[in-house]
Amino acid sequence: MDSILVRGARTHNLKQIDVELPRDKLIVITGLSGSGKSSLAFDTLYAEGQRRYVESLSTYARQFLSMMEKPDVDHIEGLSPAISIEQKSTSHNPRSTVGTITEIYDYLRLLFARAGTPRCPEHGEDLEAQTISQMVDQVMNLAEGTKLMLLAPMV
Repeated sequence: MDSILVRGARTHNLKQIDVELPRDKLIVITGLSGSGKSSLAFDTLYAEGQRRYVESLSTYARQFLSMMEKPDVDHIEGLSPAISIEQKSTSHNPRSTVGTITEIYDYLRLLFARAGTPRCPEHGEDLEAQTISQMVDQVMNLAEGTKLMLLAPMV
């Protein structure tokens, strides 16, 4: 499915609208004040995406999350779990990124560190933990006079 279909959306000031939105694209919703932009984006699409995601979790996990109310809509198809970014004034730090401003950076870092497989950026080989004896063997197998850099965290 390459689109999100919304049929009969009546959330807040939406009047039975039907819309087809492309998936995996940046979508901008524009219009006059009060025309239903936020009702479509947040109160319909985000609410339903979040509701479906929470509904898919175990009963145990759901007890810690608040369930969003089902939006007033006939049918939504092709919707993925949703993330909403709150509009707020931020510190004007030039090093801020979308990840740090939205506070999702720490979760992504954890995800990539635990679920991902680290690879050498130069050779593409998987990086694996080694014992001290394995590291000593690697160094001893290097040709005499080979320069190497040994890095270790300060404890």
